[in-house]
Amino acid sequence: MVAFDASSMIHAWDNYPIENFPPLWGWLASEIVSRKIVISQIAYEEVDRKMPDCGRWLRDNAIQRIQISNDILAEASQIKRLLGIIDDNYHPKGVGENDILIISTSKVHNLKLITEEPLQFDLPGNMSKYKIPAVCGLPELHVDCIKFINFIKESGEVFS
Repeated sequence: MVAFDASSMIHAWDNYPIENFPPLWGWLASEIVSRKIVISQIAYEEVDRKMPDCGRWLRDNAIQRIQISNDILAEASQIKRLLGIIDDNYHPKGVGENDILIISTSKVHNLKLITEEPLQFDLPGNMSKYKIPAVCGLPELHVDCIKFINFIKESGEVFS
């Protein structure tokens, strides 16, 4: 099972328009219906706010929205401590509160996270500057994290 970050869902909506790629979106809809694709409530709200048409499509296809639970909040607190983030003092170049909740949701529910956030090949010394893929890759977390195009490639699906 995989969870979409808002960045990947928005990327897919922008770069693979449903009117130009109907088989892709048909497949995504079937994956959503079979509960192979989910989204955290936080990521869904971000998509719906930034791309209302995409939010409506997700709703119409009854995507499972994972609500924030006490387990997710506890995991998020551990991630913040690990990154050295105190209170709400997030570094503008690193993950924010929503990102940490999205990562925590994937960790708690053992989900592969699909995100378009860039890889950081030279990790900053200050861990609060880590982006989603770097945080996911920490040995203490190890959340599988891939880009949308790699999700398609891994699926083995062919759209024609």
